[in-house]
Amino acid sequence: HQLVIHQAANPRFQSAFFAQANDENSSNQEDNNRSISASEIITSSSCNNNKGKSEINRRDALRAALATTASSTLLTTLLDPSNANAATNALFSSSGFYNPFAPDYAQSTNGGKYIPAKRCTAYLVDATIPPSLIPYRASREAAILKNLGMGYGTPKAPYIEDGINLNNFMNKAVFGTIDAVNQVLGEKTQGKSGENYQSYIFFGANFDDTFTASSSANEGDGGGGDAQLAVGLLEDISKPKERDGNTAIGLTFCPQSCQELFDQYVNGGGESALLEGLRGKEVDEQLTQAHLPILRFAKKKRFALLALAPEVKDLETVRKGGLQSLDPEKRERYVIDPQGFIALTQDPKFKLYSDKSLFKDFVPSSAAVANDAAASKAEEGNYFAEKILTHEACATCITKWAASRPDSLVVTIAPISDVRFMGGINGRVPRISQFLNKDSLVDDDAVTTILLNPNAKETLSESKFLRLEIGTSPDNWAYQTKVADYLWFSSMPKVNMLPRMMNEQ
Repeated sequence: HQLVIHQAANPRFQSAFFAQANDENSSNQEDNNRSISASEIITSSSCNNNKGKSEINRRDALRAALATTASSTLLTTLLDPSNANAATNALFSSSGFYNPFAPDYAQSTNGGKYIPAKRCTAYLVDATIPPSLIPYRASREAAILKNLGMGYGTPKAPYIEDGINLNNFMNKAVFGTIDAVNQVLGEKTQGKSGENYQSYIFFGANFDDTFTASSSANEGDGGGGDAQLAVGLLEDISKPKERDGNTAIGLTFCPQSCQELFDQYVNGGGESALLEGLRGKEVDEQLTQAHLPILRFAKKKRFALLALAPEVKDLETVRKGGLQSLDPEKRERYVIDPQGFIALTQDPKFKLYSDKSLFKDFVPSSAAVANDAAASKAEEGNYFAEKILTHEACATCITKWAASRPDSLVVTIAPISDVRFMGGINGRVPRISQFLNKDSLVDDDAVTTILLNPNAKETLSESKFLRLEIGTSPDNWAYQTKVADYLWFSSMPKVNMLPRMMNEQ
């Protein structure tokens, strides 16, 4: 209350409060800035007829008396605790100013509790230059996933619609309005189909701890945030009737020799027998536990499970001596399109992917190798051979299963590093589809990549923001590639993770 008391006792406050617009006589500045005692008021009244001898006329005396009376009344009111809040509210709240005297609970509409702003958990990575994020409300997520389940895929061209992305305003003015916005809103009504068409979805998941999800098991159910999110997305993807008996789930953590174990499990085999068999194949037990919710979902839906990875011993051979050291028969089994496999390594877009993504995960086997330039370069070359063999083998296995099944869908679970920036397993599928079937309608739009609970490090960002693209310099803009088609989170991500946000849809 000290602020109000000080202002009320201030003579300037009193003068402004009781001033009259048509006052003809102005008091001396010194008299206006000093208080007037009761004796002076009496003296002024008794000498009313002698204005030359008095410094204060009748009007000044009346004004001073009223100011003194009002000041004492106001101070008495403010000093009374029962009236203090009412008085200050009358002086400040009614005029629209913030009231510092109100209690904390009265200044908050939710009882003083902090409620963070709601953010979406699904984001389309729009292929603008640079890419931007289009958030989706929860009410639209099911429609998007249903479209993917119906085989519509995801267009890779940017959406030229200023209502969604203001960066595209000039593009719209030049090229005109297009109908692609319907797909952004989850309302696409027509897609490819037939015996020459298949669609593919890739889930990039590391099954690790992030801000939006935990890797720990939930109530002994196995898996963690990424696995539970994957199952939730699969539930909506599998709802269209097209998915009945025509869907498979690919698993990159298992070698292809595990296929028989998966077939037995889906057809009624026990979980314990599957786990024991995978252990005998030297499959990572931690990864097996992380995938349990997905394995159980596939069995419930009777979806085929595909073991995709090359054999562990074959990868060890390539890691030590390169592709030329691998048995030719095995190499032919993993790589059915050798010419396309070799030509891809010379593609400028793939070179950009290799430099900006694939090699970022290379770590020398020892400090001695790291300090030896020749040894490090040789080991880096073998690492490259191992990764491209893995990607080609997985993509070949996926495509061979789908090619003989019209309108089929394969959902593949892979590490984020194997699908980010569209150059890993996912980037090879259209080429292999064309090799297996010259009339194939499978193109880049038929392949959809979704990263589950990614963090900045997993997208190769050096800041807190997620990295959305590679190819940002003028000499490689033509090959700029976005990190994925969608980013999907188990819970609301931090706002400082999300760069270049567009209007919510």
